[in-house]
Amino acid sequence: MNQQQNPLQIFEKEAPGVAKAFNHLVDALKDTTGLDAKSKQLVYIGIKSALNDPAAVFYHVAMAKTLGATRDEIKDTILITVTVCGLNGVAGCLPVALAAFDRS
Repeated sequence: MNQQQNPLQIFEKEAPGVAKAFNHLVDALKDTTGLDAKSKQLVYIGIKSALNDPAAVFYHVAMAKTLGATRDEIKDTILITVTVCGLNGVAGCLPVALAAFDRS
């Protein structure tokens, strides 16, 4: 994943107005109080794993780890998607997530 440019950087370069609006939405979601920041990252990792989006999982694992998420929490967050979405997301995202966690 490190060899590719961050997709958000491309988004910001190619569509700066839309990216700015998107970033405002992200900031507003960060300010909600129903979940703590670590839980929000774990939810995001679970959703992106269910969608089999390893690039997003890669970037959000480091954020979750910084917020105190453990390797087992990351693993369980991805594994739970198998009951709803099957093996595709687990197979595509679990190896990426654990490698990213172990590197950061």
